[in-house]
Amino acid sequence: MAETADVERGDDRDGDREVRSVPLGEIETARSRHMWTRSAVHVAEAGALVVTGEWDGTVTARETDSDSLEARWTVDHPDHAIGIASLSSDGAEDDSEESIVVAGRGETGTIAAYDAATGERRWRYDTVDDLGEAVNDTVFYLPYVVDLEVDSDDGTLYAAARRYERDGDVRQWHSTVYAFAPDGAVRWRYETDGSPIALDLDADGERLAVGYNRCMGDHDVGLVVLETETGDLAWTWDPGTEGDRRVGDVSFDGDSIAVSSHGDKRGYLLGPRGAERWRVDLAVETEIDGETLYAYPNHAYANDGRVTFVTGNTYAVESRETEGRHPNEHRIATFEADGELAWDDQVRGFVHALAADGETIAAPCAQNFRVRDPETHAVRRFDLESGPLGVERLSGIATAAAVADGTLAAIEEPVEYHDEGETRGEYALHVASIE
Repeated sequence: MAETADVERGDDRDGDREVRSVPLGEIETARSRHMWTRSAVHVAEAGALVVTGEWDGTVTARETDSDSLEARWTVDHPDHAIGIASLSSDGAEDDSEESIVVAGRGETGTIAAYDAATGERRWRYDTVDDLGEAVNDTVFYLPYVVDLEVDSDDGTLYAAARRYERDGDVRQWHSTVYAFAPDGAVRWRYETDGSPIALDLDADGERLAVGYNRCMGDHDVGLVVLETETGDLAWTWDPGTEGDRRVGDVSFDGDSIAVSSHGDKRGYLLGPRGAERWRVDLAVETEIDGETLYAYPNHAYANDGRVTFVTGNTYAVESRETEGRHPNEHRIATFEADGELAWDDQVRGFVHALAADGETIAAPCAQNFRVRDPETHAVRRFDLESGPLGVERLSGIATAAAVADGTLAAIEEPVEYHDEGETRGEYALHVASIE
């Protein structure tokens, strides 16, 4: 039976809405610092199904037309279930042909497809066979499937996976980008020693953009664009900055690609073959009270001639610790086709991953570890054209969200700030209609 979590609905321009909630069991309480991605949520079947991936590998599909979000099926994925997508067989519109693809982080780095109707596993692929086994049992070293993209026309699934290792002063990444047929057969692989962080597919399904966050080996570019038919390299782009930090996110819009740069903390809009159309300062290095501060632009979303970027935490060039705050930390900003600012707002807390569907953007906002203010805990909604729409406040931190077909789903995790001794919130799923 579903229970209602402590959800405060405020600052909502659409008025109060019904939010249905269901607890997800126990999880280690988050602290002031951010933890790794531990949960995922996905909206499927035109809003009729919400699928959760949990820290222990549990994957549950729930019916949204049930007041209690009744479970349709539950399975155990081999790893932490931290990425979910819908996959149709050769683009079939029949729901009976739909699969729920789950990506994991763990010993095997497994990608598996489950029947959307029954939860029966259709196929499984272990990326550890390509990436190699972890050399350390801490989570940062485990094989990690970082992103999934689906071509709804032909049912091709694209995935990016990576593994990190360190031997003394030598640090190294192993990574593979995959194209899977609907039956799980691998069509091609693209392997490098860079660290991929994001994928995006163009509208025609002909190009796949791969953003690389860390480049410390032979692979030395932040953006790679691949031919989807063959996996061959089409073109590359890089911010041209020193160090191994490169790209935070990528997003196609027609023949343009929006790129958030970790190298110089700017946002870019690129044309064909990487021609720069414009760039904007997002959270570039800025001197404040004797410190040089910056924040990473972590997310990009481009659609219908507009581009949205979201920045993260403040850091200092001289030290990871600082009492200062960059003026553009935790900011969402949308730009017009010519690069002019359309609107901006504060998201206030760290956004693990941005969710978007057409003109609707949802930002699951977790803690701001610099200020430790519970008011940051929320799912904030925005319209791509006009800006803020509303806020769904949570007691705990929002760590994952999905929005599609008028349904908004979010996962809350409990948090205890190190200087308070109070646990806020619970591990729970929240679902609301935003039509």
